[in-house]
Amino acid sequence: MTLYLGIDDTDTRESRGTGRLARAIAAELARRYTVTGVTRHQLFVHPAVPYTSHNSSAVIHIQEGENGAAADVFATAKELMLADFIEGSDPGICVAAGRTIDGTLHRFGLAAKTSIVTQEEARRLARNAGILLEGLGGTEDGVIGALAGVGLAASGNDGRFVQKGTTRDLRGSQTVAAILASGVDRVSTRDGKTVSEGIVTLRKFPKPAFIEGNAVLFVEADGDAYRDIVVG
Repeated sequence: MTLYLGIDDTDTRESRGTGRLARAIAAELARRYTVTGVTRHQLFVHPAVPYTSHNSSAVIHIQEGENGAAADVFATAKELMLADFIEGSDPGICVAAGRTIDGTLHRFGLAAKTSIVTQEEARRLARNAGILLEGLGGTEDGVIGALAGVGLAASGNDGRFVQKGTTRDLRGSQTVAAILASGVDRVSTRDGKTVSEGIVTLRKFPKPAFIEGNAVLFVEADGDAYRDIVVG
């Protein structure tokens, strides 16, 4: 069973981003748990919605290994977030086990991508499902994105990985074999053709999309090689 740890609204324009904080928390949790990745989930961009730059939340995927893991993960992440609290941010944190996440939470996540949703909705859904959700400062609006991110991540069909295996170690031109060995499940063109060999020129490092529970790096032809496409 997978535990999903969602965080949102932890930064300001002048500070480190939520993704960086999520990776730091993932590194700490990896001391005791198997962390399988960190995903980024895009939420609604609208003048009525406060956000720092792109209005995205981050979700850490953890293999649940023991009873009480959810409470321990929540407490550990909360402590790290409070220790790195940025004035002017409105952070929220959510932890849920896959078995507690149903279609209602997924629909909330989808709604948060296309419309304005509220703290009250988020808190009510979490309370009804017995999911850990808390605001850690400011307006606490981060609870919205934290819960939405968890619902989206649990669907296995939203966002992209900003950390998966050793993907962040890859730069420049890499073989498909090296990309697959780093933790990417599949390399594919946008029309669904699997790419099993060749060279891929990376914009930065592989950022595979989260598709049907897999990390899929999309590429397009570039002369005799390929270049990656950021999707999700």
